[in-house]
Amino acid sequence: MSGRLAGRVAFITGAARGQGRAHAIALAREGADVVCLDVPGDLETLPYSPGTAEDLAETVAAVEALDRRAIAVHGDVRRQEDLDAAVERAVGELGGLDIVVANAGIWGLTPAWEISEQQWSEMVDVVLSGPWRTVKAAAPHLLAQGSGSVILTSSVNGLEAGPNFAHYTAAKHGVIGLMKSLAVEMAPYGVRCNAICPGFVDTKMNDWQGCYDMMAGHPGGTPADREASSRNWSALAGRAMLSPETISRAVVFLASDDAADITGIALPVDGGHMVLPSFNTAPVLSPLSWPAITSAGH
Repeated sequence: MSGRLAGRVAFITGAARGQGRAHAIALAREGADVVCLDVPGDLETLPYSPGTAEDLAETVAAVEALDRRAIAVHGDVRRQEDLDAAVERAVGELGGLDIVVANAGIWGLTPAWEISEQQWSEMVDVVLSGPWRTVKAAAPHLLAQGSGSVILTSSVNGLEAGPNFAHYTAAKHGVIGLMKSLAVEMAPYGVRCNAICPGFVDTKMNDWQGCYDMMAGHPGGTPADREASSRNWSALAGRAMLSPETISRAVVFLASDDAADITGIALPVDGGHMVLPSFNTAPVLSPLSWPAITSAGH
């Protein structure tokens, strides 16, 4: 099979659906075999339903439909042993490891001073420590072979504020710091490390009532409010929520030899969100008049 990634093996966390599934399909379309890891159970503080074992099986089937090999690993980025086992399967069953996409993540909404210890710990454990553990599992193989591309999923909220999700924003800022340190440490071994910073992407992670309310600016928001308000997040004309596939195109680029001389960057894929003016065009209301944003989780 031809393609920019022909003969290479990729390992993706959070691959059951959303961006992770799109990345798996995009990498396979360019010729890569893929190890797909995701957790098949609920997280205690999550306010929406996570991916399932059935979702992960669908991702694997989509990769195999492209005539590429795929392995489903039921694992949790909070457990180092699960990530180590996934890397072992990549090397043992698929013959190597060339691309690592630390994509697994969660999100939620709670004012900073109301975030519980459990919410904070779980967010940081998945969103920041998860990528660290993922690279920790993969690094010995990549460093020994003297090549590889590591891609961490941050967010535009790794570059700017995120009101009512300070735990997520702090963790995503941390991902960029982690990426820069990894880029410096791995460069002498010929291994590249970069981050992507997606804007507002249409996935299940933000398709729930708390997000509808946030996007509407009041309780009782609807999916239509989410769609309409998302148009304010991009500078480019005609953009609303971005598709997971547009993020995947950046992942493929960073994984490929087209980016052979690129390491240590945080690449926004956001429809121009980060260049929007930072001033408010309407008076800022007193906090006492803000709509309450609460959820069972974040």
